[in-house]
Amino acid sequence: MKHPVLGNRVRLIVWWLAWLLLSLGQALLFYYAFGSFTNISIVDSIASLLIFSGIALSLWFPFNFFNKSGARPSSIFMNLVLTGAVSVSLWIFITKMIMLLVFNQENNYQQYWDATFPYRIGIGVIIYTMIILTYFLFESLTNLSEKSAREAKLESLVKETELKMLRSQINPHFLFNSLNSISSLTVTDPEKARSMVVKLSDFMRYALSRKDEQPVSFRSELDNLRLYLDIEKVRFGDRLSTEEHIEGITLEAKIPVMLLQPLYENAVKHGVYESTGCVSIITTARVSEGILAITISNSYENGISSAKGTGTGLLNVIRRLELIYGNKASLRTEKKNSVFTVNLYMPAEFA
Repeated sequence: MKHPVLGNRVRLIVWWLAWLLLSLGQALLFYYAFGSFTNISIVDSIASLLIFSGIALSLWFPFNFFNKSGARPSSIFMNLVLTGAVSVSLWIFITKMIMLLVFNQENNYQQYWDATFPYRIGIGVIIYTMIILTYFLFESLTNLSEKSAREAKLESLVKETELKMLRSQINPHFLFNSLNSISSLTVTDPEKARSMVVKLSDFMRYALSRKDEQPVSFRSELDNLRLYLDIEKVRFGDRLSTEEHIEGITLEAKIPVMLLQPLYENAVKHGVYESTGCVSIITTARVSEGILAITISNSYENGISSAKGTGTGLLNVIRRLELIYGNKASLRTEKKNSVFTVNLYMPAEFA
């Protein structure tokens, strides 16, 4: 672990300011206790606590060593007490040697030293205790920060894994049915079969090439969804029609890749599959007050569309919205007058 003070400029500034305040406090204490030594007390307090501040910085290394050694709490306590005794003694000795050099002409300095010696021991013990507690606080904050960083990284990995898993749930029945349709068309209409193979290839290339969760433009998503619907139109012919009402500004909005695919699969499955007449899928997109609103609606036949699905497609979309946008996005569904509508709301983000 790096030194918590030397490795941080702001902490280093605060550190020296704290020692300056301690120096002033000691100077005031000695002034009121020994008023006849005013000049000596000021110089002595500043110099002695500057010396102690240097010793205090070096105390991090034995402190860090004792805490990492895996020793019992009693052993750590004894080591810290011993280190404290050595540190305070060293501080007092160095301070006296330096002050004797500074005040070598002052005959009364020894008298001042003898009078303040008990106070120095008390101050040294108190400051040493504060230093050790401060280092414990720094260590706790560092451990908490590292733990939070590890948890955030783990959460990010879990989130990424879940997103990839959700994206991988593309309905395999679509692929199987498309291949069956191509097989049939190769006999009845080879040209149409060739066109369907090209569109299916482009669709699958888009789906499989987007391996991460980087957002894509709504324009590219629409282009891919049109491929999907064109493939389905080959299978269902006039039974499937599409309609779009798209505001131009929405085309450059960024959305999660393959987010809308399950919604269109549901529209085909519960609309076209289970209806005998023509089913229309209508897509509407607009931006209002920073929100991208996408509406997908499909007609269905009452009675025939009574079979309920597992809801996996909608849950897939809802979960991805939660993972990516939190509570800033939502999905609402509505059934009215033989029309099933999905309303999707998310932040309008542009590159």
